[in-house]
Amino acid sequence: MSRRQRDFILRPIFLIGLSLMMFAFKVHAGPGHGHGDSEVPPVQGDAPKRQSDGSLFIPKPAQRQLHVLTTLGQFGEYAKTYDLAGKVIVDPNFGGKVQAIVAGRITPGPAGFPLPGQKVNKGDVLAYVTPEAGPGKSRSLAESRLKRLQDLSDTVPRKTIEEAEAAVANEELRAPVSGIISSTSIVSGQVVQARDLIFEVVNPSKLLIEALVYDTSLSKNIFDGRVDVNGKLIELKYLGGGQTLREHALPLTFSAKSDNLKLLPVGQPIRVFVNTNSKVTGVRAPAKSLVKSGSNQTIVWIKKSPEIFEPRMVVYEPLDGQSIVITSGIKDGERVITDGASLINQIR
Repeated sequence: MSRRQRDFILRPIFLIGLSLMMFAFKVHAGPGHGHGDSEVPPVQGDAPKRQSDGSLFIPKPAQRQLHVLTTLGQFGEYAKTYDLAGKVIVDPNFGGKVQAIVAGRITPGPAGFPLPGQKVNKGDVLAYVTPEAGPGKSRSLAESRLKRLQDLSDTVPRKTIEEAEAAVANEELRAPVSGIISSTSIVSGQVVQARDLIFEVVNPSKLLIEALVYDTSLSKNIFDGRVDVNGKLIELKYLGGGQTLREHALPLTFSAKSDNLKLLPVGQPIRVFVNTNSKVTGVRAPAKSLVKSGSNQTIVWIKKSPEIFEPRMVVYEPLDGQSIVITSGIKDGERVITDGASLINQIR
C-alpha cells in the first residue's frame, strides 16, 4: 500500500476521533468554560412560587419556615354581629369623685395625700380643706367672730352661727367608695375653689363598657356582646340603651361577666362586638385568615393539596374579635390558612 493510499484511509478516522474529543471536552467543561454559550440556571424545585393559575406552590420545608397553619372551616348558623365603637366607663355605683364644697387651702389627711393606684376604703379621710375667712380678713378674725356669736347664741339665729362655724372648720374630703385613686392633681398648700375636682376613686373590678350605635332600632335586638382584650375574648352582658341621642348616636351599656376589665384604663377606646337575635349562615373562620389580593379584594387561602394553596375571594361578616363568618366564597370542610396567611400572600 502506498503512502498516499494510507493517508487517504487514516485521515477520516483521525478527524472523527478529534471531533469526539472536542465534544467530550465541551460536555465535561466546568463553569466558565462554555465558550460563549448561554447557560441555563438549574431549576429550584423546593422554592415557593406563584403558578400561572394564581395558586401557590409551597413545599413542606418552606411551610414550616413560614409557620403556615390551617383550620377546618365550620359551617353553621351564627348570631348576626355588629362591630361598634366603644369605651371603658366607670360604674356609678362603684366609683366616685371627691370635690371641695368650700374654697380654701388643701392639706394632707392623716396618712398624707393618696397617690394614683393606691387603695382606699369608703369613708377614709383623704385630705382637708381649710376655708379662708374672705377678702381682707384673717382666719383669727373669723374665729373671734365665731366665739362672739356663740356667746350670743340665745339672741343670734342658729343659721348665722353655723355659717361662722363653716368659715373656720376644716372640711374633710372622704372617699365615697372603696377602690383605688384613679387621678389626683393637688399638692399640699394648694388653694382650691368650691366644686373643684380633687380625687377620683374607681373600683377596677366593676367597670362598664359603653358602645355607640347609630341605628336606634338595633338596641331592641341585642342580647349580649364581646370585647377582645390582648387576644382574650371577654363576654359582656347587655344592660340596656339610653333614650337620648349623643352626637346622633344612642349609647349602649354592657357589664363584664368577670373582672377581666380591670386591666383596662377608664376612657380607653375599644371595639365592641354585639350579638343580635338575627342569624347568619356561613363558614366560621379566624379573622386573621383575611388578606388583600393585588386588586385589593378580600381573599382567604385554601389548602387544595399538601403543597398547593388556592386564593378565594370571599364575602364575610364579623362574629367576634377573633372570628368571622364567611357567607360566600368557600365550602364546608375546606381548610383555610390561619397563621402565615399574610406571609404567603406576598409570594410572587
